[in-house]
Amino acid sequence: MFVESDLRDWRRRLHSAANHPAHGDPKSASSRPRCANPSCRRGWLDLFKDRERPMFEDRWACSTRCLRTLVDAAIRRESPVSSVAANPGRTHRVPLGLILLSRGWITQPQLQHALTMQRSAGAGLIGRWLTEECGVAEEHVLNGLAVQWRCAVLSLHDFKPQEMALAVPREIVERTDLVPLRISRRGTLRLAFSNNPNPAAALAVERMAGLSVESGLLPHADWKSARGAILHSESVRCSLEDLPDCESLSRRIASDLAGMQPRASRLVCIHSFFWLRMWLEDASLQGPFGTIPPAREDMLDRIYTVDDRRAA
Repeated sequence: MFVESDLRDWRRRLHSAANHPAHGDPKSASSRPRCANPSCRRGWLDLFKDRERPMFEDRWACSTRCLRTLVDAAIRRESPVSSVAANPGRTHRVPLGLILLSRGWITQPQLQHALTMQRSAGAGLIGRWLTEECGVAEEHVLNGLAVQWRCAVLSLHDFKPQEMALAVPREIVERTDLVPLRISRRGTLRLAFSNNPNPAAALAVERMAGLSVESGLLPHADWKSARGAILHSESVRCSLEDLPDCESLSRRIASDLAGMQPRASRLVCIHSFFWLRMWLEDASLQGPFGTIPPAREDMLDRIYTVDDRRAA
């Protein structure tokens, strides 16, 4: 039978829980993370919840419903980035042929012949036509691209494929032309591209890795070799899923976060791929460089594609 002494005991326990958080946390109740959903009204019901999981982009959510609110905002944020990434490089840049011609690396007849071949085929990069049909050195074309994109020409010096395989999922390396190459002494992640550096993709990797990123170009043979080495290295466990629309995407991401209860997580979009990375334990966040994990244990990647790219 419930008596008044039991009621007093329950009130005492509730007061103690509010002022002395569980698990030996020295923080006061007022300093503990609150649900990041501004419309959450659960109040005291969450006093006994572990407020360190699940964390999504440095914020805690008390329920799957509240996670949906945070995830919806992240999807809306990433969708404009993905549209830029899907159509890179069409802004005001001097044509590659003119750059090569102005530096004396090609002749006018070579440029005219390459343009004629390109128009006849209806496809192909002008640099490829110049090297394959006109005998222009790949080095000249690569240097011209570097001038056009205002980036560096990189090398395979100090390339460690096993470390770089943890920076970006194998599935993204396999489906795009970006290759993580190395981390400089200053802590800058170098990203290599085969033809056109993609600023939107570089920004997404920068946010995910917690490091500044510099993009550059690799000679095609070196790029192909580096890409192959990463694809044959052990990467973070990853799954791919195709979803019909952004609402389904939001539900799936929130469900994955609620189920895995990560210590940290983040969502970015590269080309047409929404990439969710989850750090399941504190040890996975303790790598020497940014948030790139020191090993594949306690890590999960999820990659989603959607048919309807409109924001939810």
